[in-house]
Amino acid sequence: MRRSTLREQLTGALREEVLAGRLVAGLEFTVREIAESYGVSTTPAREALLDLSAQGLLLVEQHRGFRVRSYTLTDFREMIEARAVVREGLPVADACRPPPDYPPDAFTSIRRRAAASGQAARAGDLDILVGYDLRFWRELTALRANQYIAEFLDRLRAQCWAFLVPQLRQAADGPCASSVPALLWDGYLELADAVERHDDAEAGALVRAAHDHVLAAAADLAARAGSAGLPGGERPAGA
Repeated sequence: MRRSTLREQLTGALREEVLAGRLVAGLEFTVREIAESYGVSTTPAREALLDLSAQGLLLVEQHRGFRVRSYTLTDFREMIEARAVVREGLPVADACRPPPDYPPDAFTSIRRRAAASGQAARAGDLDILVGYDLRFWRELTALRANQYIAEFLDRLRAQCWAFLVPQLRQAADGPCASSVPALLWDGYLELADAVERHDDAEAGALVRAAHDHVLAAAADLAARAGSAGLPGGERPAGA
């Protein structure tokens, strides 16, 4: 296996571990520990960890290794604000050119992702939802934005999940587990339909609704943490 391929695969595997909440916020580890855990040499392990640091999911601890980054509710709100500002600017940028002519099969994969994401959200299945959600937004954004905007939004979305997943898993393990699906937005198919028919007003309203929904969910989770005797408003994810 080529080193670059091994690096990419290891980066993907570690990213999934962070987003699934299995590598919890605040956890520290060294390059050697990761290399031994995955049965690889230290070179691709170091490269993968640096890739995740560049994505904002890890912090480099000087002379110590790496640490899974902790995000607060304030961080989360500012991520959503940044995503909203960029997305609101997309129709303005598109106004200078004709509506995009989507390939006939452009929405085939997007609809599959949308259906799977919506189903997982309604079931409260985070293991399925996170991966499909990221792929759905990545593919949908690629239809309307250049690669730099798409990469920026994908990075922010991953960071948002890094904050939300540990909070949602804690809620799922508590007495209010049945309420977790209500905290998850499930309007994926409706958004795909709006984008496909070039209805920017409806698509924009759906994206804003998605942002409002997850902000309310984050506030709800913070309140639950506070009622359990934890400083929910600024509680680090996974703490």
